[in-house]
Amino acid sequence: MIDLALSVLFSSLIFVIFKLFSVYKVQTLYAIITNYVVACITGFILYNGPVSINQVPNKGWFWGALAMGFLFIIVFNIMAKTSQKLGVSVASVATKMSLVIPVVIGMMLYNEKLSALKIIGIILALTAVYFASVKKKSATFNKKNLLLPLLVFIGSGAIDVSLKYMQEIQLSSGELPLFSATIFGSSAIIGIIFIAVKSRKTPFKINLKNVIGGILLGVPNYFSIFFLLRALQNNSMNSSQIFTINNVAIVLFSTLLGILLFKEHMSVKNWGGIALAVISILLVALF
Repeated sequence: MIDLALSVLFSSLIFVIFKLFSVYKVQTLYAIITNYVVACITGFILYNGPVSINQVPNKGWFWGALAMGFLFIIVFNIMAKTSQKLGVSVASVATKMSLVIPVVIGMMLYNEKLSALKIIGIILALTAVYFASVKKKSATFNKKNLLLPLLVFIGSGAIDVSLKYMQEIQLSSGELPLFSATIFGSSAIIGIIFIAVKSRKTPFKINLKNVIGGILLGVPNYFSIFFLLRALQNNSMNSSQIFTINNVAIVLFSTLLGILLFKEHMSVKNWGGIALAVISILLVALF
């Protein structure tokens, strides 16, 4: 439970840092790419063993980590576009609702069983995510834009399923830092290639604020994945419980941080969502 709590903490800090990006006018794209570089370096520093770049491609999880790095940066860009066109609440709901995908896959592939109370808890969790995220000025859907939240939903679910698969099949506990570093390194390389292509039209200039923002984001971003992977290795809970608690607790904690740090307004629906979130976590975790 400590690993899961730390994953929730660091994931929630990411939302706070993103909020600070808008306050201090940090360019998100460049900060995100810097963040991936920092997260990659963090993983290599924490790895307790000799690191040889030539040996990493020989690991059984290497190609999966590269694919996940590509998936990470693609899904993030789709999330950003969804936020811009349909609103942050729509992107948030689509991301966290994706917990359904690893829950269903866990039941199908790993024969994970859910009691009636846990199923009720998961249904309440989905309801909680919606009500905790919805805002009064929600965006009106355009049929042309419906594909965006659908892609966010599928992509976020695919990331969770991939993490579970890699942890279950090919990953030892001692290799968690190296595996995480490889994922973020893959994302960093893709981001750098994108900047290099883009700089042909618009010259690239190093901005100190973007670098600092990326450094501040990179460390919690790394640990959010690292501790989630460690939580998945804990046999006291199955993956459906872990992903449900993780996603709902992030919504709950980040919402509370928004209230405390940024004085964000909460509607009656939002408070109702928080209450449902607490109930759903208790049902899924305790029964």
